[in-house]
Amino acid sequence: MAEPLRDRARRATGWRLRGNGDPRPHYVVCGSDPLAYWVVRALLGSGSSAGRIRVTLVVPERRRSEGPDGRDLQGIEVVRADRLDESTFRRAGLAGADGLALLRQDDVGNMHATLCAQEVEPRLRLVVRMFNTSLANGLRQLFPDSAVLSDASMAAPAFVAAALGEVAPTHFRHAGRTLYVARRADVRPDDVVCGLAVTTDPDLIRVLPADEESADVVLAEATGQPAGTELAARRLVRARRRRRPFAVLVRAVRSFATRKIGIAVLLLLGVIATLGWLNARAAHVDWADALYLTLVTTLSGQDPDLAKPVAAQVMQVVLNLAGLALIPLITAAVVDGIVNARLALHSGRIQPDRTGHVVVVGLGNIGTRVMAQLHDFGVEVVAIDRDPDARGAALAHRLGVPLIVGDAGLEETLRAASVATCQALVVVSTDDGTNLRAALNARAIDADLPVVLRLFDGDFAERIQKAFGIGISRSVSYLAAPAFAVALLDRAVVATIPVGRHALLVTEVPVVAGSPLDGRPLAAVARPGEVRLLAHSRPGRKADWSTDPRVVIQAGDRLTVVARRAGLSALLRETTPLPPPVPPAPREAPE
Repeated sequence: MAEPLRDRARRATGWRLRGNGDPRPHYVVCGSDPLAYWVVRALLGSGSSAGRIRVTLVVPERRRSEGPDGRDLQGIEVVRADRLDESTFRRAGLAGADGLALLRQDDVGNMHATLCAQEVEPRLRLVVRMFNTSLANGLRQLFPDSAVLSDASMAAPAFVAAALGEVAPTHFRHAGRTLYVARRADVRPDDVVCGLAVTTDPDLIRVLPADEESADVVLAEATGQPAGTELAARRLVRARRRRRPFAVLVRAVRSFATRKIGIAVLLLLGVIATLGWLNARAAHVDWADALYLTLVTTLSGQDPDLAKPVAAQVMQVVLNLAGLALIPLITAAVVDGIVNARLALHSGRIQPDRTGHVVVVGLGNIGTRVMAQLHDFGVEVVAIDRDPDARGAALAHRLGVPLIVGDAGLEETLRAASVATCQALVVVSTDDGTNLRAALNARAIDADLPVVLRLFDGDFAERIQKAFGIGISRSVSYLAAPAFAVALLDRAVVATIPVGRHALLVTEVPVVAGSPLDGRPLAAVARPGEVRLLAHSRPGRKADWSTDPRVVIQAGDRLTVVARRAGLSALLRETTPLPPPVPPAPREAPE
């Protein structure tokens, strides 16, 4: 009788005994880059109390980069395999596992691995990393219970907002309300839902402060007002339109032809102007008639008149000769300009006469989305990539974004992109060394230039920010990993909110019977600096956004919270009952 009761208890609490006798949930993660590293760390943190979950990491036989990929983390099983097929998944213990995360940077390979995994464990929770939206939609149709996420889509708004000097443009809809992140000064007090962060000191950003009124970045309900990032982009576009017309004309003329032809044309025009003035003096006419005579004589060479004074005849002949020289020079300038434009389109060269734009280095997954979002805002963009066939090169040509093919770590490449006069530099290539060299060289050109720097290692990014005074550094993997981990745990990730180098998650968490929070008041949910309660809902009822901290939590309730990664991990432990003890192995009877 004891055995059926124990089985019913396990089913009620969501625990099931695995084939190897281990009742802990088992998750398999496939990946060998910093995203896999941070996802595994997030999973371990969510079950860090007495090792409440089991993680298996599948990595290639050899390291493919010097960055962390998770294989050296303690408390996990590591399976080395270069191919993700049924054999590899069986070695990783996928049969009976609770979830599989496919995090390799290969959309087609991840889709193939998904199909192989379904052959091993059909009832599997899938979390797949994908960049191509068409493939992602196809995968969702094949596997409706899967979560298809893009770390590029999650992180790109943070880079765009940092380049424009604003908070990340995060919008989401939940429980009948449309919410977005904004500065407190940009929204009405009645629209503020909660305070998110204090960012007045860029070196010490405090998220989810105990005193919500001190937060200058808030979560607000949308009322039709544009977000701060969109307003900043509009201001930048208007400022670019207000440039002095004369300066724009000079830049257009200078970029049309080579410098030598331009000098020759200007000198010849000066000679013609001087001769025209002498012609006017010889013919005794005013300046308007002199301009007419000079242009007609220079360009057509007609109207000979033997009755004219000798001086006027001499000037006419000289002007005709100048006209003969001017027309070929104008033709050469036009042809040279057309040839230069075609060569620039083919090789990516542009003239360095721009101002108020944003320079994006690296057209990989992140850079392509950053470039596209800035272009959608109407912001002028110049892109740099050493590969003319980079992932975003075709999109750059289609959008009309100038692409410079070269090493962004070299000063001449940065100067070709007019870094000295740009609004901001966004460095998001996949090479930390190139990113750092580009940022430092750009700062050498303009010490006050806003630089948004991507570094894969979150700790390295923070140290670089402090050591070199680079105001903003981002780790894409660090920002995106919590969302992947929470999706793998089958929690409803409503939104990811990047604030500085912090990533806040808006998540709906169910309370399971027998968990530590079952029977406690709502006041026990909030933790300053870690977790903030947004809404509380009972089964079959609408969410209550004006929560009473004295209300007692019951099993089946759903808590909508905004939390840091560590705070969410702690909350997940408190809303999930403890696993049953592992039954001891039977002893062999003595002979």
